[in-house]
Amino acid sequence: MAQTITLEPAAPWVELRTTEADWDAADPVLLQTMLVQLHLIRAFEEYVLELAGQKLINGPAHSSIGQEGGAVGSALPLVSADQVNGSHRGHHQFLAKAFGHVQPNGFDATADFSPEVREVLYRALSEIAGLRDGYCKGRGGSMHLQWTEAGAMGTNAIVGGAVPFAVGFGWADQHAGTDNVAVTFFGDGAVNIGSVLESFNLASAWKTPTCFFIENNQYAVSTTVAEATGEARLSGRGLGFGIPSWRVDGQDTLAVYLAMQQAVELMRAGGGPTIVEADTYRFFHQNGPFPGSAFGYRTKDEEKGWRDRDPIALVESHIVRRGILSADEAQAVRTRAKKIMQEVGSTVVEADPDGKPGQLRLRAELWPSTDTINLGIRGEIPEITDVAVKDNADFGPDELEEKKFVDVIAEVMHRRMEQDPSIVVLGEDVHRLNGGSRGATKGLADDFPDRTLGTPISENAFTGFGGGLALDGRYYPVVELMYADFLWVAADQLFNQIGKARHMFGGDHDMPLLLRIKIGTNTGYGSQHSMDPAGILATSVGWRIIAPSSPLDYVGLLNTAMRLKDPVAVLEHDADLYKSMGEAPKDLDYCLPFGKAAVRREGTQVTVISYLSMVHRAVEAVEKAGVDGEVIDLRWLDKASVDWDTIGESIRKTNRVLIVEQGSEGTSYGGWLADEIQRRYFDWLDAPVERVTGSESSPSISKVLEAAALATTDDIVAALTAIV
Repeated sequence: MAQTITLEPAAPWVELRTTEADWDAADPVLLQTMLVQLHLIRAFEEYVLELAGQKLINGPAHSSIGQEGGAVGSALPLVSADQVNGSHRGHHQFLAKAFGHVQPNGFDATADFSPEVREVLYRALSEIAGLRDGYCKGRGGSMHLQWTEAGAMGTNAIVGGAVPFAVGFGWADQHAGTDNVAVTFFGDGAVNIGSVLESFNLASAWKTPTCFFIENNQYAVSTTVAEATGEARLSGRGLGFGIPSWRVDGQDTLAVYLAMQQAVELMRAGGGPTIVEADTYRFFHQNGPFPGSAFGYRTKDEEKGWRDRDPIALVESHIVRRGILSADEAQAVRTRAKKIMQEVGSTVVEADPDGKPGQLRLRAELWPSTDTINLGIRGEIPEITDVAVKDNADFGPDELEEKKFVDVIAEVMHRRMEQDPSIVVLGEDVHRLNGGSRGATKGLADDFPDRTLGTPISENAFTGFGGGLALDGRYYPVVELMYADFLWVAADQLFNQIGKARHMFGGDHDMPLLLRIKIGTNTGYGSQHSMDPAGILATSVGWRIIAPSSPLDYVGLLNTAMRLKDPVAVLEHDADLYKSMGEAPKDLDYCLPFGKAAVRREGTQVTVISYLSMVHRAVEAVEKAGVDGEVIDLRWLDKASVDWDTIGESIRKTNRVLIVEQGSEGTSYGGWLADEIQRRYFDWLDAPVERVTGSESSPSISKVLEAAALATTDDIVAALTAIV
């Protein structure tokens, strides 16, 4: 007969509740700090809702009124060097972290507010209003608040989107030899998001000091927790990942503080990640100044029950009971908090002379200049003075050697890691199989085992982890995607997070990251492993793209790209280039000039523009067609890096253009390039810009169908014959 054995979870799961003895033992300064911060956040949020009610907030205003206890209680055990990020409803958490940074020794509930506190309120309000003095220069608004000096690394409009970054923060803290921790705040809705669960697993596997703080306010917009999940005690998710977890009353600020204190102590001691779930309640609707009952998904009785458990009232009652403050003194904190918000608000708004009585408007002189709209999408181009900067023609025969393309990839990365201890390589199987699935990371795990990280199959988690390292700034992540099609699996992290992070948070902080992408065309791997991602990346904000067509170019392009402070995608053809032999430099440190294309063949009749392996086919096709074509290897594909000088010089000579690429027509890179060429060089064109691409379909497994789906040399020959 089969035996049934009860299994015990590998990690503890507890619920923490305070008693009167806990309140009696609490330091009076701690309780006063809680009360002051709770009132400041409440007054701030009420003022934001006033502005929202007058349509002065552009976009949503996700208030946290009712949820302040979780924010204040969780931030108080942290120091400035601890890093936090959060979700779209993050004003309270941002303010709590900022208050702790500017006033680390706590608050006296009877004292005036410091200029530093006033500055926090002013800059946070300015940001939410979209004004130039905001923390992100008005670009982030309500949902994207960042102040890295305070350890507030950014709130986020994508549900669950910020969570993987925090695993990167925690890893950086740990490997830099500090005892600092990372905390990521998210709501009950995000607990069901794949990137969050992937991050639980990654943090647990790598033992990063990352606290996953679940702010369970009972509703994801109007959907209840019970409707959305089979286990409404959301901290129970931690058991499946071996993560110690706490459940606590989020209306009890002291309970949150004590639970968080235990979690932080465990993480600082090397105990790995933690989960804290705070049961709380937003007094208002998803956004705006109306209660949820106004929209019919909550009852007024339910709302009253939670309002009767207001976190401010609970702290105040114990402070008065203990005689730390009188009832009048406690009430005066509320008065002073509202007063300072009116004072701060008066510097942001003014009476609208054209409006109704009491109508306000934002001060026109505080708007950011529209001339700055595109500033900060990317960083500056560095001047390279410490190594040789030269192009292919500058190499002598004794400076080159014949090598396999994929071996050069591994060798130059080994050189970079040898010289720069901040570089971290990560991806699926990069640490095994003698260099991953194709050998492109050969030798790295042997010589740099602590910086060559084989990841779980969880593209959202490990690409976001890389984004966290980039934002943190202490490490340079090199992330490998095994196939280009996996961009879609990690799309949120790559496009919404990493690509946009610099600009939406103000444009001042760097985002240095390298994304190595293997393109699987002509490998027989079919529709889901054969995409050319150039068109997708080129039409997405913030990414630079390099496309090396030879081992020599790979070294020079990579070295230049890694000096940029931006996310850079390097495209690598598997079957078409990895196994090919070519000239490689003995000098693994040299750089190619930034943004410089290469003319692979000079000609007068037509300009042929291509990249990666199609460059070689284009040269072959020109010879085969008997056409005097000029072949340009783009090398840099993103809009900000394209070598328009070389392209323009060629077009003014040939007056015709053919763009050649291998991949599918629908995700084509050449579409936007053709449009740009026709706008820039219309007066010099004697014919429309023509294109050679693959078919509308994705490549299939069948060898003949795969060949039919991809552009070939014969396709280029036919196009050249037609255009000339």
